[in-house]
Formats: sequence, C-alpha cells, structure tokens
Amino acid sequence: MPRSSNTQGAIYMTIAMAFFSAGDALSKSVISEMNAGQIMFMRGVITSALVYLIARHMGALRCWRILLQPMVAIRVICEILAAATYITALGMMPLANASAILQSLPLVVTFGAVLFFGEPVGWRRMLAILAGLIGVMIIVRPDAGGFTSAALLCIASVLVTAGRDLATRRIDPEIPSLMITVITAMAVTVFGALLTPVLGGWRPVSATSFSHIAVAAVTVLVGYQCIIAAMRTGEISFVAPLRYTSLIFSALLGWVFFFEVPDRWTVIGALIVIASGLYTFYREAKRRGAPVAQESEPRVPV
Repeated sequence: MPRSSNTQGAIYMTIAMAFFSAGDALSKSVISEMNAGQIMFMRGVITSALVYLIARHMGALRCWRILLQPMVAIRVICEILAAATYITALGMMPLANASAILQSLPLVVTFGAVLFFGEPVGWRRMLAILAGLIGVMIIVRPDAGGFTSAALLCIASVLVTAGRDLATRRIDPEIPSLMITVITAMAVTVFGALLTPVLGGWRPVSATSFSHIAVAAVTVLVGYQCIIAAMRTGEISFVAPLRYTSLIFSALLGWVFFFEVPDRWTVIGALIVIASGLYTFYREAKRRGAPVAQESEPRVPV
C-alpha cells in the first residue's frame, strides 16, 4: 500500500532527528580529546567538500560575491557562533538537556519575527512562547550562583540560531539554498581553524576520534537532506512537530553511551517546551486557515 505524503514526510522528519542526534552524540564523544575549534574545522572540511560536490552537481553554485549581501553575512556569522557555542555546551552538560533547550528554537524564532519583523501574533501564541521559555528555565534551573556556563552557552546557541533563521527569511530567494549552505560550511571551517589555537591548540587525533568526526559530518548532512525532504513532502503542520523526537533519540544516546539519565525536572521542562511548541504550530495553522505552520530552518551541517 503506497504511503501518504504526510506519512512519508513524518518518516523523513523522524530520520532527520535521529541523524542530527547521532551527530551531536558523536561530537560530544570527542570533545574531551580536542577543543570545539578543532572539531568545527575537521567536521567542516568533510562537510564542505560533500556539500560543494552536491551543489556543483545540481548547478546551485553562484558568484561568491553574494557574501557581500548583509543578510547572507549575518546568517554566516550566526551559524559560526551557533556551532561554537553548542559544541562547547555538549561537552559540559548531558546530551538530553542540551537537546531539550534547543527545542525552544521555534518559539524564539516566532518571538523574534514579532519583535523585528512586526509579524502579528495573538495572545494565545504569546503565552505559549512564555510557557516554553519557562520550560527552558526549569531545565537549566539556575542555582543561587546563577546560570551555569554550560546553560548559558546552550541558550546563546539558541539565540544566535534564531538570528540565523530570521536573517535567512530576508535573503534574496533567487539565491539557491545549497549555495548558502556551501558558503556557511566553508566559513565555519575557516573559523574553526582560527579558533583552534585560541582554545589550546591542535591535539593529536586518534583513528577512533577521526572516524567519529567523519561519521558526524555525514550524519548531519543526511539529516539536513531528510528535513528538506520532510518539508517538501508532507504538510508542515503535520511533520514539523515530529522534530521533538530528537529529545527521545538524544536521551537514549545519552543513556547508552554516556550513562546520562535525565532527572524529573529536565523531563518536566522538556514536556512544557514540547507542549508550547505544538500549540504554536497548531495556532499558526489555524491562523493561516491552511495546513501550514512556520518551521525554523534546520541546522546547517557544519
């Protein structure tokens, strides 16, 4: 029996989240052996080569002068900061916790669209955004000393990733997405090389660590392609909520490979974030009067 487009889209989205989570776990597995800059550089070299070959094959390459466009430059800078902060945070906190905080991204993007672009939002969606942010606070649980550095890095990653998504909405639609991905991948690679000596210099890379980074580059690239397929195959309001399956995959990977078990407050906070996000998707679909909801852009595979 042939699958419906929504079913196919749901499958693509679930696969994408599984691969993204695997890529995060593989990056976390080597963070104790090398700094974030080295990881960004090594993973970026592999990803840049793969994305460049794909873009060239599909005829998506354009003049490199598009880097001079302000929105493209802002997007690249935000992606660089997002990669650096999130990879560093992965080495300092449980994988499930970092993933749970990252799930607030659609809510932050929605709030940013209201703040900077003047997009209309009703009081119900605004309350959902506030509830989601409360869920994040429950997950990070600042003590008397304030936020931990890991929590601040993860929150910073969410904020700059939201900035990336907002900048992307203002990029000339004539510029192919793959070209933007190529530029971003290469820029992150160069930044990783520059950041490496600042964070302690190059460290010897074992065959195991290199294999983890190489596989991470491939898994995130596969995840990126799957999420594009999901967005183009099924109704976005149907497939987008499945992005929260990454919490399940991250929790399982953290438990199996890093012996991390989320505590009850992390679970409660994650459930609040998920519920807020689902309600936001629902209200957006209802507001538009069509089965479409805005989804924040997937992470670029760098």
